[in-house]
Amino acid sequence: MKRQSLFKTLFLSGIALLIFASCGNKQKKKEEPSPVSQESKDSIETTGPFFKLSLAQWSLHKAIREDKTLSNMDFAKKAKELGFQGIEYVSQLYPLEEGNEQASLDSIVTELKKRSEEYGLKNVLIMIDHEGDLAVNDKAERDKAIEKHKKWVNAAATLGCSSVRVNLFGGEAEKDPQIWHANAVDGLGRLTQYAATKNINVIVENHGGLSSDAEKLTAVIKEINLPNCGTLPDFGNFCVQREGGERWGTPCVKEYDKYKGVAEMLPYAKGVSAKSYDFDSLGNETTINYSKMIKIIKDAGYTGFIGVEYEGNKLREEEGIIATKKLLLKEAKDLN
Repeated sequence: MKRQSLFKTLFLSGIALLIFASCGNKQKKKEEPSPVSQESKDSIETTGPFFKLSLAQWSLHKAIREDKTLSNMDFAKKAKELGFQGIEYVSQLYPLEEGNEQASLDSIVTELKKRSEEYGLKNVLIMIDHEGDLAVNDKAERDKAIEKHKKWVNAAATLGCSSVRVNLFGGEAEKDPQIWHANAVDGLGRLTQYAATKNINVIVENHGGLSSDAEKLTAVIKEINLPNCGTLPDFGNFCVQREGGERWGTPCVKEYDKYKGVAEMLPYAKGVSAKSYDFDSLGNETTINYSKMIKIIKDAGYTGFIGVEYEGNKLREEEGIIATKKLLLKEAKDLN
């Protein structure tokens, strides 16, 4: 009986040791780090910018309208080739058939939507030009401008855009900031009310005249006080007054501080336009401190689309677009 008892004790002890060893091995396996693939390492180590990149069609207006080396219908294809996520259309690059404007626009929009879907791009906004001034003294003219803008608001809704960009010109009204303000609140406000029914934002760009005085522009936005009424801060375009009172083309004689202006417009921004003109040998924009601009944008908490809008003459359009995109990504990376 003693020998049997001894064998039984040894047998149970052996089983206990085996169980303990097995548990120890399992614990070791749990504590060992799992291997990380190179692809995973790359995704961990590489962080993207705090914004998304879109391409403003005006960057290619020479190729489309002057050189005729790019069809306006191939905009999505070109933007995809250049590595963008979104696209910003310009209304004046899609001339409509006189007397048959709505049918002409409907046909254009159908094709643009098809192309953007084919290339997997987000339609961000339409920049509306040459459809009348929203802040003129004559109310009948303001009414007419609002009606002409509406077809582009409808087009933006069909395309799946979030916004339309408008100008806030007032002609003679701009000689008196108070009159311009009242006209702007009326014209922009009524257009914004209509756009709300289409789930579209109406955003104003600093684009010359009093619209480039960010303090005065944001006062209009504040008074309208509608959630779909906002701004499109542009890094350039802060010229408030030009020689001879011209809207474009003559030297600027009065300019609003661009960094102050962008900072003031950002609380109402539903888009940002990264204007560029020229670059030095290190790839920096020579007229705009991009590092300062990107910090202002990030500090404001903006995380939407930033549209590349190259307007220079020294680089070819595609070269300027790529240079602007590289600079934006570089400055964003430096802030991380």
